[in-house]
Amino acid sequence: MFAAAFGRLHASFFPSSTYAPVPMDMDHEKDGGEPKNDDDVQQESFEVEDDIDSEDELSLVKKLDRRILPIACLMYLFAFLDRSNLGNARLQGLPQDTLHGDPTGVLFDWLTSVFYFSYILCQVPATVASKLFPPRLWLGAAAIGWGLCSTLMSTGFNFTSLLFARLVLGVFEAGFGPGIPLYMSFWYTKTEMGLRMAYWFGFAAVAGAFGGLIAFGIQHAHAAIANWRLLFIVEGIPAVLMGVIAFMLLPNRPDSPAGEGRFLTVEERKIAMARMNRGISGDRGLVVNRAHVAAAFKDWRVYVGGVIYFGMNCALAAISAFLPTIIKTFGWTNAIAQLLTVPPYAVAAVVLTATSYASDRSQSRGLHIAGSCTVGGIGYLLLLLRTNVHVRYFATFCITSGTYTTIGLMIAWYAHNLGSETKRAAGIPLFMAIGQCGSVLGAHIFPATEGPRYVKGFAISCALEFLGAICALVLTASYRRANRHRDELYGRPDTGGKVDTSELADKAPMFRYVP
Repeated sequence: MFAAAFGRLHASFFPSSTYAPVPMDMDHEKDGGEPKNDDDVQQESFEVEDDIDSEDELSLVKKLDRRILPIACLMYLFAFLDRSNLGNARLQGLPQDTLHGDPTGVLFDWLTSVFYFSYILCQVPATVASKLFPPRLWLGAAAIGWGLCSTLMSTGFNFTSLLFARLVLGVFEAGFGPGIPLYMSFWYTKTEMGLRMAYWFGFAAVAGAFGGLIAFGIQHAHAAIANWRLLFIVEGIPAVLMGVIAFMLLPNRPDSPAGEGRFLTVEERKIAMARMNRGISGDRGLVVNRAHVAAAFKDWRVYVGGVIYFGMNCALAAISAFLPTIIKTFGWTNAIAQLLTVPPYAVAAVVLTATSYASDRSQSRGLHIAGSCTVGGIGYLLLLLRTNVHVRYFATFCITSGTYTTIGLMIAWYAHNLGSETKRAAGIPLFMAIGQCGSVLGAHIFPATEGPRYVKGFAISCALEFLGAICALVLTASYRRANRHRDELYGRPDTGGKVDTSELADKAPMFRYVP
């Protein structure tokens, strides 16, 4: 197993040609060297069509949506539940049972943040390595891994055991979070990506709402075990089941040499391949282009995106772990505070979807991101101003809507602005890893000793939201300027035409950014 993995890694980093995909099924011929049958030849080798009937393409997109989106969205629902359920467990007795009461809140903060240490460190290598394996196996294994970690947290008996479980949870989720945008970019075009990322990331908001409902129900379960232990079991097992479903049902890639006949017909694969080549035609298959990995690390725009993502993840980590606690400071009981976390997340999912749809239609991301960051910043500002309870509760809607919308749009923005698969495989987890450092900060800026006002936490999150808005304006201006410059030098590219990005990635003369 390890020898096979090493061989695949070696072949990918030292290919004999610019593009040398490794077939998933090496048994192409029967004895005597003859092809298996005509159908196999059709499925393993065909010309990519340039002219596609719009109705056939629409039918394919609907088929992809029915298969890919439910699996990916449900996987993310349980991934987010498993990483953020500590906030609910805190109100259900976890600190009293295993952290000796944790009067300062420091131990709980470390349980929240240690997940992000392993998550950050493993994102780039995990996503680059994911190009070497069939997506259904990689993503399915990740889901099974984090589901088991979350479930086993129910057996935690002290701080160390819970810390280790959270650490390994981050390792497995690192193979999933940045991997999904890369995987989606195989199947969806840049005019479709924003809405699909909204559906996917919107399930983080759904998880927040759903998590509150689950916690409210468990609060009244009167089970034989502690409520927080039951919470980890109820939210961990479904992730394992989703991993098994991904193994069986998630399609691999449009250009997979074998195995996709069970899902796509030959004609549908031709259309999917043509869509995969639309606007970008670079490194593909089970290979890694080392030059494009280096290009991702040298791209200043990736780091500016990381700054935006840093601020949003600081706000997201804070609101995920501490929203029930914050709402409790408004004067409600634990159970009611759990229940009142539901509406802000539900509204955030709707706002994210609507804004992403508008972004797809206008093919503009930066202005929408700047507006969403501003909304989130206003929400934190309202909490700082110590207005009445109703206004402060309204502020939580602004925070969740602005923050979740920004993150969803950021993922879609970089999914098609990095030019090639390898640069996306390195660039997406790079800006996300930088951003997840904000999650570590967000886990430490709401210590129990600063409640109920939490001035420091609200002020830091507010400033980072407005900084994100400024950075988004800088990025969109840069992308627009680059597009205009290339139009002047090389002319406008054909809409939907092929652009060879195999050598220069997004620096190719005919490549155009989504601003």
